[in-house]
Amino acid sequence: MKGKVLKYDQKDINTDLIIPARYLTSSDPNYLAEHCMEDFDKEFAKQIKEKAFSILVAESNFGCGSSREQAPIALKAGGIQCIIAPSFARIFFRNAINIGLPIIEMERVEKLNTDDELIIDVESGFIQNVTRHEKLNIKKFPSFLAEIIQAGGLLEYAKKVIIKK
Repeated sequence: MKGKVLKYDQKDINTDLIIPARYLTSSDPNYLAEHCMEDFDKEFAKQIKEKAFSILVAESNFGCGSSREQAPIALKAGGIQCIIAPSFARIFFRNAINIGLPIIEMERVEKLNTDDELIIDVESGFIQNVTRHEKLNIKKFPSFLAEIIQAGGLLEYAKKVIIKK
């Protein structure tokens, strides 16, 4: 996967900042995307579109707070194709995988900056920072998680596995 980084140097970006509760009146991904991160960064949706950001980088404990599954849905529908942080809240991690949104745990996010162009290979376990000409190691996805993400999420993966049988 290839993309351009939008980075936030803040820990504990919670699900209420990702998609405020007042917008949970709809389950439409496009509606959620319109309001994604607006209490944290009013320019988020505009920046994603105008600057073609597709990789979100943040500090540790990303997605903490409530277990709202709309948080990764809003990010993905808004154009985010991957999230990189040192750690994620466990329920956010599962919710992201379940919808086919790759999330990468990487300790040294200080090596990544807004506007960096990245090539990410989760199967081989590296990130190529094209902008800085650096190759960074990341944790490889276990094969079953990679299969779920490649299928487009848990539901699509289950359909694929059930149809095979």
